[in-house]
Order: sequence, then C-alpha cells, then structure tokens
Amino acid sequence: MQSEDAVKSVKTLLKANQPGGFDCPGCAWGDEPDAKKIDFCENGVKAIAWEATAKRVDRAFFARHSLDELRLWDDHSLEKSGRLTEPMLYDGVDNYYRPVSWEQAFSVIASHLNQLNHPDEALFYTSGRASNEAAYLYQLFGRAYGTNNFPDCSNMCHEASGVGLTRSIGTGKGTVIMEDFEKADAIFVFGQNPGTNHPRMLATLRKASIRGAKIVAINTLKERGLQRFSDPQSPKEMLIASSTTISQQYFTPKLGGDMAIARGIAKRLLERSETDSSAIDQAFIAEHCQGFEAYQAVVKATPWEVITKQSGLSIEDIETMANIYANSKKVIFTWAMGITQHRHSVATVRELVNVLLLRGNIGKPGAGACPVRGHSNVQGNRTVGINEHPSQAFLAALDQRYDLTTPKKAGMNTVESIRAMLDGKAKLFIGLGGNFAAATPDTDRIYKALSQCDLTVHISTKLNRSHVITGKHALILPCLGRTEVDHQASGEQCITVEDSMSMVHSSRGQNDPASPLLRSETAIVAGIAQAALGNEQINWKALSDDYSRIRDEIESVIPGFKGYNQRIEQGRGFHLQNLAAERTWDTPSRKACFSDDPLPQCLDEVSEDVLTLQTLRSHDQYNTSIYGMDDRYRGISGERRVLFMNEADIENLGLSDGDKVTISTVSNDGINRNVSGFKVVNYQIPKGCIAAYYPETNPLVPLESVADDCGTPTYKSISVRLTKE
Repeated sequence: MQSEDAVKSVKTLLKANQPGGFDCPGCAWGDEPDAKKIDFCENGVKAIAWEATAKRVDRAFFARHSLDELRLWDDHSLEKSGRLTEPMLYDGVDNYYRPVSWEQAFSVIASHLNQLNHPDEALFYTSGRASNEAAYLYQLFGRAYGTNNFPDCSNMCHEASGVGLTRSIGTGKGTVIMEDFEKADAIFVFGQNPGTNHPRMLATLRKASIRGAKIVAINTLKERGLQRFSDPQSPKEMLIASSTTISQQYFTPKLGGDMAIARGIAKRLLERSETDSSAIDQAFIAEHCQGFEAYQAVVKATPWEVITKQSGLSIEDIETMANIYANSKKVIFTWAMGITQHRHSVATVRELVNVLLLRGNIGKPGAGACPVRGHSNVQGNRTVGINEHPSQAFLAALDQRYDLTTPKKAGMNTVESIRAMLDGKAKLFIGLGGNFAAATPDTDRIYKALSQCDLTVHISTKLNRSHVITGKHALILPCLGRTEVDHQASGEQCITVEDSMSMVHSSRGQNDPASPLLRSETAIVAGIAQAALGNEQINWKALSDDYSRIRDEIESVIPGFKGYNQRIEQGRGFHLQNLAAERTWDTPSRKACFSDDPLPQCLDEVSEDVLTLQTLRSHDQYNTSIYGMDDRYRGISGERRVLFMNEADIENLGLSDGDKVTISTVSNDGINRNVSGFKVVNYQIPKGCIAAYYPETNPLVPLESVADDCGTPTYKSISVRLTKE
C-alpha cells in the first residue's frame, strides 16, 4: 500500500501519538511513559497514509459508477478509490448516488426518524474510532430521541471482556497501566497477534523481554511477530537487520482451548498449595475474594485428560506455564479476540481472572488484567455512554442534567439489530464510522437486512462496502479524519480518546481537510439531532460549536472526569480511576468473585472431516480496511483467498498444498453457507484447526452462533467442511 501524497504523510507521521498532535487512528495501545519524538508502527503508517491519500471520491466519481457496478468491486478497490468529499444521496429512483446539501441530508434523516412508529425502529451504530465528544453527543441524541439501540463494534470483539471482568472484579476495563509492563516479572499473551493488530505492543514486550521478564505466548498460529521483533524505533536493529526474541515460550493450543489451559495452571497451583503455602496467596483470597471454595472444588474435579484434550497441549506444557507463573511475583495476563470470539468466551475471561486472583495479581504494581482493544477509542465510546445496556445511574444522570425521560429498557446489540432489520422491526440505520456490512457475520443475511431498511446512513471518510449495500434510500455523510484540522465557530478544536489503559488524552489534527465540504463527526451528529429534535431542550449547535462545552457536559454526568478540559492539557492526559486496580471491588458482595464454570462441552470432536475455522486479519489489513494483498509475516503475497491448514489435515483430506477448496459451514438451520476459491497453505497450526481472512469468510459465520452471555459472533470457532474444487 502506498500513499499518493507521500510528503504530507511523512510530515503527518511526526505528529502521531505526540502531545499537541493527533492520536493514531489505528489501535488502542497506550503511549509509552517515555515515548520518543517518533512513536508509530508499520500499521499506524498505513492507516495515516490511507487517510492522507490524494485520491477523491466526488460527485463525478459517483456519476461514472453506478451502484450495480460498485457492488462488483472488491473491498480493497472500494476503499482505495479515495476520500469522500460531499454528502451523497441514493433516492431509490435510479441506480446512482447524487450530491445533496448538508441541510437536505439532515432533513431527509429527520423526516425518516419522525415517521417511524416507535423510536426503537431506529438503530444507532458506532465504530470505535469516534471521539469521546462525538460519541457522547451521539448517545445523548439517541436517548433524547427515545431509544437505547446502540449496537457497536464492541459487541463483535471485546464484549466478553467487559461482561466477564465486570462479573469478576466489578469493572469492564483492564486493570493495568503502561508502567506495569516495566515492572512485571512475567507477561502471558493469550489469543492475539500484536505484530498485525497492535504492533506498538511489540515494542513494549521487547523492552520487557530485554530487562528479563518472561514472555509467554499462547496463540493458535505461530506468529512471527510474537517470536522475534525488530523495533523500528531502534536504529541499531534497523541498521544491522537484527531482532529481539520476544517470547521465551510459545504454545499453540487448539482453537477455544485457552480456558482449559488456565484451568490446568490453576489445577497445578492448587496441587502445589497442599505442600507449599506460597503457591497461592491465601491472605489476598481471604481478604478480597469470594467463591474460592466452589472454584477449588471445580478445579480439583476437572480431569487432566479433559484439560489436555481441550487445550491440545501436554501436561508438561501446562507445567511449564504454571512454573513461570508460580515463580513470578508480578504477572500480567493480556488477551484479545482469540479469547473473546468463542461460545464460552465470558467463562474463559473469568477463568483468566480466577488464575490472577489465585496469586493476588490484580491491584498491585506490575500485575493485572489487560484486554487489548482494537480501535483507538472503542473503550472511550463505552465510557461516555455507547452501550445498549446502560446503567440506571447513568440514565438518571442524563435525565437530571437535561430534564429528559430517557428510555429505561435495554436496547439491541449488533446481532439483535441485524435480526430486527430482517424481521422488519428496525427500519432506519445510522452508522457513525465503521463498515457494518463487512464487519458483521452471515454476509448474505446482513446484506438482506440492510436492503430492507427504509434509510441507511453512513458517516465515513472513505468509500466502503456498507455504502453500496443500501436501504431503500441511503446517505453517505463524509467526515473529517483523525489527522485533519477541525475548525468550528469557536476556533480550532481538539477531540479526546481513551486507550486500553484508561488514559484519556487530546488529539488535534494537522492536515488540511480533504474537502472544504467535510464536517466533523461531532458537527454531523449535532446537525442530525438539531434537524430531528430542535435546539430547545438541548442546544446541539452550541455544543458542536465548541467541544470544550461537550467535555463540560461529560464532566457533569460521568464520574471520573472532574477538571476534564484542564487535565487534557497536561502532557499525555490523565488516567481514569479503576477501582479494581485499587482493590476496591464494585460487585454485589464488594469482593472479587471466583467463577466456577465448567469447561465447555462445545469443543468435543464431531468427526474427522469437520474442522474448526477462525477468521483473522492479514498483515496488510486493519479491521475491514484492506491496504494491500500481502501478508508478509505469514509468507502470503498478492492474494487473500487462502486457507491455513495443518499438514496432517491436508494429507488426511486428500489435499495438497496449493489446492483450491470450497469451505462450507456445518449447521442445522437449513441455510447453505459456503465460500469458494480458497488456496490451501501448509502452516503451523494445530490439527483440526484452520484459519482464513475476513471479511472473505464472514459469510460462513451463522448469525445465531454467538457467545453465551454476551452475543459476540463466534468468529474464532466455526465448524466447516472442505470440498476440493
């Protein structure tokens, strides 16, 4: 992937993740405490260059290309077309988008909203790149309108982390800060590939490894970045083409086997505790925890043969992990979607917390739980109210502040929203960022769901799949990117974001806008709200004219933001209080809670020819944005329809490396789901497990296949069969 405006891209990079500059539009990894003047990664470079492109998608582009034609383009070609420049309307009469004014666009949305039979027929989707200011205004608008329907990208990725952590320790966020990685004796990295998904994390792990911390990688695929890493901020490593060993231990369990691994570590620790009182932290458990006896009984009753069968690892492997854990006083567990996108994901998150609690590894320096979020402000969105299950305290605070009567019934998550569109119960979809059609499961059904809406609206920077899978009417509303200067009536604005470590900091764009007709996400949300609800009860225009006023509103409604406008001027911002990190547990019992869930039954083997598929990103991809067709770390060049397989599975199924296959979902719902033309690639992955890129394999994920207790699609555990073409 190359930028068509290289000089601007280079200048912009120097302001990435710097005080007074902008927050990288990529991942949510935190800034190093001693961050250098240059602080970006390869994927950050791609994201910034992708946004700074000189290509434009203007009215002439839409006049040349009909919707029927654009639907035939692949996802890479759509986004590569360039930046959107002005509002566009598809009126359902012909096959083209046509330009409209902002006032006309807002009027169309308001008219449709006001014609709905009930506010719950509207869906307000949010991507994690939206700022705190835009997200707060968005949820305020939706609730003033009368619904809690706020499906968002968290529903598809880290929902299990939020649910599991809240049940166990009383907060849905991780408990560590960046400084903890400098103090940890061991760091266990579960179910994630930082080299592709959050590369700046590798620099943090590299520093920890160099000073002697034990890094344990637990990931189904052997990922090069987790084995060795060349730090782009290290001139020596760049000059002599050297690299640093990241993981001293690397284990490749079966898909979904992480809960069994954690159970095995706990079993070994409890066995040791019978003769060694230091194996578990009895004092911490007695003072801070409840449910230990029930958990202990479940662990003791779990046979080793079940643990090894489900995990795909040997007792010796688990003994090695238990030794490292037991011999380390301060331990961090980090994880990503290899943990959260399974049916038993909430139980797995809670099991990881169980193991941390056994040795008091929550609430002390150098230790804790660290779910690694994806989008750069997905956590901040939740903090400021993007949640289909808002707390009653939050709703009461909104009611008091704005003299509202907000809806108290829970709204719909992403999967529930798709079902509602299919059933005709939701008729209007607004997407604040993201690429809903490409990110969601069961592709044929999501296309049908969106097409049945009366109106679909997308607030976006670049053309994507969701713009060409339209409702009966559709609007594209082009917005400023994170790298661009945001001028409003009161002057130049900054926005704020929250990273995975609960650090809130400001972000200020540096580049001129790609088009004079672009508006900020915040201004667009305010414009829709004003058109639909008026300015009488809430002065939307005044808020969007000066974002500091929005921050004042956040401060008045949400605990932890006292002095918001002043605190974001301090260096790299401020940390939101995390009670669990202080060993204050906001649970009903006011204790940290051990869970006693059994190991899942869903991992039982079905038959020899049924494999378990996980969907994943390539190295030239960030979420649904595909920058190019290569995956350097995995040895793939110029293609994406590839299927990573174990050599034994290839042989057992009568296949050869390089064969083309059709992948078909195994399900009993009567729906045929298959994708074709995938090339078999021999790869280091456990027997019975296969992997392929999304969104190409999203058609294989049934809408009904979701995690227990949180509704996240099971993108990492789909039963499939292969047919040679």
